[in-house]
Amino acid sequence: MKKVLFVVLLVLLWTVSGATAGDLKVGDKASDWSFTDGDGKAFTMQNWAGKVLLINYVDPDEKDMNEHFTDAMKKAKDDGLLREADYAGMGIVDCKATWKPDFLIKSLGAAKAKKYNAIVLFDYDASLRNAWGLKTDSANAILLDKNGICQAIVRGRVPDDKVSVIVQMAIDLQNK
Repeated sequence: MKKVLFVVLLVLLWTVSGATAGDLKVGDKASDWSFTDGDGKAFTMQNWAGKVLLINYVDPDEKDMNEHFTDAMKKAKDDGLLREADYAGMGIVDCKATWKPDFLIKSLGAAKAKKYNAIVLFDYDASLRNAWGLKTDSANAILLDKNGICQAIVRGRVPDDKVSVIVQMAIDLQNK
């Protein structure tokens, strides 16, 4: 009887662990989400349906980790290579990954939103980090095509030699 109970418990545990979402990978359709901005306005991925979407998912303690990459994407947009009609970039703050209070996180987010003329959203319970298997205590860059399919994902710092590759990928994707 103990062996049967043990096997049943193992099967249940395996089933529950297998039911959780796996890590987002290139070629996967990204699951949708809903987060609010600093004013409490809710957004989902559907707000940018039909656009190439760059999501910078960041621990506030690592807010500058991928600034070199975000600056390159902004330059491509400022130069007209990435068109607002076909491309959007945003930040999502992993609020659970820090000790910082919400008012300070919102202030840091507002500064980034102003600098990059982008929307910054707040994930208070790390739901996106958990759903997509993103790196904690770090920065993550995710590039989705117009259909929400992951075309590039970097967990951690975007390597210098990959910056121009991902920028060009975003430019090419918007033209498809």
